Amino acid sequence: MKNEILQASLTLCLQYGIRQMSIQKLVESLNISTKTVYKYFKNKEELLEAVLYRYHGEQYQLLENLPAGENAACLFFTIWQLAMDKEYHINKVFYQDLHVYYPELEQNVNAVIGPKFEQHFLSVIHQAMDEGAFRADILPPVALRSVLVLHQAAVRTEAFNRFGLSAQTLMIHTTGQYIRSLCTPSGLQAVDAHIQASLATPVEVMATE
Repeated sequence: MKNEILQASLTLCLQYGIRQMSIQKLVESLNISTKTVYKYFKNKEELLEAVLYRYHGEQYQLLENLPAGENAACLFFTIWQLAMDKEYHINKVFYQDLHVYYPELEQNVNAVIGPKFEQHFLSVIHQAMDEGAFRADILPPVALRSVLVLHQAAVRTEAFNRFGLSAQTLMIHTTGQYIRSLCTPSGLQAVDAHIQASLATPVEVMATE
């Protein structure tokens, strides 16, 4: 039952935002009693913390399951394309609620999961550099931070809403363009071929349920 509570809570948070995800909505969606929820979690904040770790854990597992043999520059592109497809469909209120009403929890969770994701992303960047697909003069931590800032602006703010772009098109024209700028000529050729292939076969949105 604990897993069902976590998954239902995650689904409600991503769909409506954290403040709108009440314990009452949760118990109604699962047809359980409030007492059942408090059997596993002492309050909403403790439940939210577990939900965040579950959410990030699922995303990290998806990263680990991506094809290891792929050109590393293309793999880096795929990582952020999947992230865009996923987060584009999440209610932006989710991130706003977390940042405004639960800043300490946000910081604590990021302090735990952030280094793990960063290490994974940096390893892909270094692999792309070793393969000659990314330029040797780039600064990997700075490049990663730049991609993250572009990504968050695209999916967590209203900055690009007025253009009415699909997730795939938005990614190609924001983080995708920056990733292209990291490439050597051979890396750029591989990434551009990868982009054309992705346009022919749209990326499947990562499941939230």
